[in-house]
Amino acid sequence: MDMITAMKNRKLAEAIRQRFPIGERVFAAIAATNREAYVPSGFKQHAYKLDALPIGASQWISSPLTVAKMSEYLQSDGADRVLEIGCGSGYQAAVLSHLFRGVFTIERIESLMLEAKRRFRSEGITNVHTRTDDGQNGWSAYAPFDRILFSATATQIPQKLIDQLAPRGIIVAPMRREEGEMIVRYVKIGERLFEEELEACEFVPVLDGVEK
Repeated sequence: MDMITAMKNRKLAEAIRQRFPIGERVFAAIAATNREAYVPSGFKQHAYKLDALPIGASQWISSPLTVAKMSEYLQSDGADRVLEIGCGSGYQAAVLSHLFRGVFTIERIESLMLEAKRRFRSEGITNVHTRTDDGQNGWSAYAPFDRILFSATATQIPQKLIDQLAPRGIIVAPMRREEGEMIVRYVKIGERLFEEELEACEFVPVLDGVEK
């Protein structure tokens, strides 16, 4: 990043911190990630607003505030690798690349995955590993994961993903509840998940299959 872009991203991190108490690691990750690179060209002027933006294929890039919250809820300290379900524009994965040694991100829409890969290359990010697939299958070849993050709303946590989560691992996911959507943090103890509801939210839904 050039100096002006770096200043914009640091100001973005500061604006987020005024709204939500992010720690130093997440603050530094937001400041080090070029938000503009993950926003479609027609929306560059809105890149540093705390708003979600459309990215095509009926998908959205989450607001920077939401990305910061999800990153904070993951409790990344001491964790080595994270699996993301729903890569989208790649912005969340790019932020996670500053918090984890290995980021494994899955996207079911091939065109979005190809564009995200191009952005990672352009930004010099080398520790994000990508796959086009139904994210509900996880990525067993690289399991177990210390953390799993859903970037889309689920109705349940698939058993495949629970199996791929390390002992004492954490899943953070927007979940469909009777009263609406809720960000939930799960901790795996033994073979069971213990949950904690964090806050109401609004994400696109998890869908089955792959879209070429």
